[in-house]
Amino acid sequence: MSVVGFDFGNESCIVAVARQRGIDVVLNDESKRETPAVVCFGDKQRFIGTAGAASTMMNPKNSISQMKRLVGKKFSDPELQKDLRSLPFVVTEGPDGYPLIHSRYLGEAKTFSPTQVLGMMFSNLKEIAEKNLNAAVVDCCVGIPVYFTDLQRRAVLDAATIAGLHPLHLLHETTATALAYGIYKTDLPENDQLNVAFVDIGHASMQVCIAGFKKGQLKVLAHSYDRSLGGRDFDEVLFHHFAAKFKEEYKIDVFQNARACLRLRAACEKLKKVLSANPEAPLNIECLMDEKDVRGFIKRDEFEQLSLPILERVKEPLEKALAEAGLTVENVHMVEVVGSGSRVLAINKILTEFFKKEPRRTMNASECVARGCALQCAILSPTFKVREFQVNESFPFSVSLSWKGSGPDAQESEADTKQSAVVFPKGNPIPSVKALTFYRPGTFSVDVQYDDVSGLQAYAPISTYTIGPFQSAKSEKAKIKVKVRLNLHGIVSVESATLLEEEEIEVPVSKEPAGENTKMETDDAAADAPVAENGLPETGDKPVQMDVDTKVDSERKFEVEASKKKVKKTNISVAELVYGAMLPVDVQKAVEKEFEMALQDRVMEETKDKKNEVEAYVYDMRNKLNDKYQEFVIAQEREEFIAKLQEVEDWLYEDGEDETKGVYVAKLEELEKQGDPIEERYKEYEERGAVIDELIYCINGYRETVISNNPKFDHIDISEKEKVLNECLEAENWVREKKQQQDSLPKYATPVLLSADIRKKAEAVDRFCKPIVTKPKPKPAKVATPETPPTPPPEGNEHQQPQQNGNGSANENAGDSGNQAPPESSEPMETDNKTEHTGSA
Repeated sequence: MSVVGFDFGNESCIVAVARQRGIDVVLNDESKRETPAVVCFGDKQRFIGTAGAASTMMNPKNSISQMKRLVGKKFSDPELQKDLRSLPFVVTEGPDGYPLIHSRYLGEAKTFSPTQVLGMMFSNLKEIAEKNLNAAVVDCCVGIPVYFTDLQRRAVLDAATIAGLHPLHLLHETTATALAYGIYKTDLPENDQLNVAFVDIGHASMQVCIAGFKKGQLKVLAHSYDRSLGGRDFDEVLFHHFAAKFKEEYKIDVFQNARACLRLRAACEKLKKVLSANPEAPLNIECLMDEKDVRGFIKRDEFEQLSLPILERVKEPLEKALAEAGLTVENVHMVEVVGSGSRVLAINKILTEFFKKEPRRTMNASECVARGCALQCAILSPTFKVREFQVNESFPFSVSLSWKGSGPDAQESEADTKQSAVVFPKGNPIPSVKALTFYRPGTFSVDVQYDDVSGLQAYAPISTYTIGPFQSAKSEKAKIKVKVRLNLHGIVSVESATLLEEEEIEVPVSKEPAGENTKMETDDAAADAPVAENGLPETGDKPVQMDVDTKVDSERKFEVEASKKKVKKTNISVAELVYGAMLPVDVQKAVEKEFEMALQDRVMEETKDKKNEVEAYVYDMRNKLNDKYQEFVIAQEREEFIAKLQEVEDWLYEDGEDETKGVYVAKLEELEKQGDPIEERYKEYEERGAVIDELIYCINGYRETVISNNPKFDHIDISEKEKVLNECLEAENWVREKKQQQDSLPKYATPVLLSADIRKKAEAVDRFCKPIVTKPKPKPAKVATPETPPTPPPEGNEHQQPQQNGNGSANENAGDSGNQAPPESSEPMETDNKTEHTGSA
C-alpha cells in the first residue's frame, strides 16, 4: 500500500511519502522539492509541472495555472471573475454554468474543465511519487483548504479518480499542519490543553486554525479564513505599481502583452522576497516589451504603504478564530506561521501586535501540509506503525436537511410547506452519522443545503436525494429511517434509507430477556454511528423517538408473552443528484481521455529520446573516428563514415526535425551497422591483452601444480599429470600461434583472435584440469583388530543401566530384570550421557 501525501497549491505542489525512517519530501525530475502547478498544451503533447513552467513564457495562452482557484466554482462567481482578469488563458462559461478552459492541443482548439486539468496535475504528482517509491501509487491523502465547499471537495475527488488515485482522506491544510506539529511533540500536557494558533498565508488565501493539544491527541477548536488574501496579492500591488510607472516613463503598456505581464509578475515576486530581507530593492528587466529595458526601485516602507489595504484585512480572520474557539489572546500559548506568503515582514508585525507574542517558525513553511498529509495516510495505512495520535477534526460549515411536510391533517395549501433541520452544525466532528425518521406513504425527496451561506459565496443547495419507491404492507404511512453521513472528506450525503415494519408473530413462551429484538435494532443504529456524539436525532411528522418505541415494545413483551414483535427492515433505493458535480459517466470519459493524452505524451517522450540517441551517436562517433578509432578504420572508410554522419546531422535539423519514433530507430540502426565493426575492433584490441594474461595465468597454475613436489599431490597418477601437462601445452601453443597471426595484421583488419575465443579456451583448460588436480586423496585402509566381547553386567544389580544400541538409544530389552526404567528426557542424548557418567563413578 502506498503512503503518500499531496499538497496541491495555487502556485506549486509538494509530494511527501512515508518511509521506514520517517516522512520524506520527494524530488521531481529537476531535483526540486516544489513542482509548479502548471499544465501547458502543445502541438504534439502536454508539458506538466516543471516542463510546463518552462514553456509558460513561450506559450502563455495555452499554459493553465491557478486551477485551484477555478475548480468547483460557477463562472458567475465574483471571486472567479476577479481572478480571470489576471490569467493569460481564455476561460468561458459552459452550458452548465461552470467555467471551461480553452487551449490549442495537437493543433486543434480544445476545451477542458478545471477538474480535468487538476486531474492532469495529479497524474504528474503521482508519477513523481511512483518514480521515488519504485511502486504503484493509488492510496493517498490530499490537503485541501478549509473553505472548500462540498462541490469543490467532490471535484478534487473526481480529479484524483481521473489520475488513478484513491484519496483516503481530504485533509484540511491547517489540520495537516497541526498534525505535523503535534505528533512529534513528546512534552505535551496530559491534563491542561496547549492551545496553538496556526496562521497559514499561502499564495492566494489565508487560513487560521486554533488547535488544542494534549498527550496523544489534537482537537481543532476553530477555523477561519480569507479566500483572497495571499502572497499573490502583494505581488499584484507591486505589479500595478511598476506597470503604471513604466507606462509613464517608458511609454509601454504591459497589459497589452501577455508575455510582458508574466515576466513583470515573476520579477515582482522576486522583488517581494528581496524586500523581506532588505530595506530596499531594485527591479531590472531586459527587453520587457518593444525591445525596451526597464528599471525600477522601491523601498520596503513604500511597499508596505502600498499594501496597507491588504494588511488591514489580516486581523479579521484572527478575531473570528478567537471568537469561535471561545479563547482570549492570553489563552493562546503559541503562534506558528507557515505558508509561502508569510515572509512579508509587515504580516509578522501584525501577528505580534495581535497575539502579544512573537510568531514562531519551527516548521518548514512550504512542506508542512504535505508532511501532515503523509502522516495521516500512514495513520490510516496498515503497513506503518505510527505513534498513537488522535485527530479530532471539526466541520467548518453548517449543513441542514429540508423536505416537504405531509402531516395527516395538513391542508392542501400547507402540504408543500418546507421543513428543515440542521443536521451537522458548524464545529461538528468529522466523520459523523445522523439518523432521521420520516413517515411517508410513498416516494419523497430530501434536500441537503448550507444553513448559512453568508461567508461561503456559494449557492445554498448542495444535493437532492430521492428516496423510493417503496410499499408498506399497511395502508397507513410507512416509517422510513434515513441515515445521513458526514464522511472523512467533509462531504454530506444520504447514505441509506430503510423501511421499518412491525410484524406480530406467535411464538412459544420462552425465558429470553424482554427487549431482545428491539435492542438489536437500536444497537444496529448505534453501531452504524460510532462518531455521533449527541445520539441519532429523528425528525418526522410524528415526533416519536426511538427510545419511546423501545419502551412500548418491551411493555408489550411482558404483557403478552405468547406474542412477539419483529421489526422487518427493507432497504430502499436512494437516487442522488449533486448540483454542479460531474456525472459518473463523464468521470469515466475523462479517465479515458486522460489515458489517451498520457499515452501521447509517452510516445512523444520516447520519440525525443530516440532522436537524442541519434544525435548523441553522431557527435560521439565523429569525435572517436578522429581520435581513438583512427587506427582501426582505413582512411577511405573513415572519410565515408564521417560524411554519412554529417549527412544525418543535417537531416536531424532539417527534414528529420519532426519524425516518428520508428524513423529515428531505423536511422540509428543504419549508423550502428557501419560503426559497430569499428567499435568492435577497438574493444577487442583493448581487452585482448588482459584476457590472454588470464589464460596464461590459468595454464601456469595447473602446470606448476602437477610438476611440484608437494606431497598433497602425490596421490595423482603420473599418467593423469601428463594429461594436464599436454592440455596446458596445447592451449599455450594455440594462443601463441593465434597471437602471432593477430600481431601480423593491421588494427583495421578483422581480428582472428577474439576475446570470446580466449575465454572459451580458458574454460576448456579449467574444465579438463580441475577434476584431476582437485582429486581427493584416498582414505587409508583400516587395520583389523580382534573384537573384545562386551562385559556382562553383574547379576542382581538393582540399578542396571540400559545397554546402548548402535544408534545411541537405549535397547528395548534392557528392562528384563523387572525393574522399571527411569522416564526418558526430552533430550535423550543428554540424559544417556549423564546416566553413563553416574554408572562409571
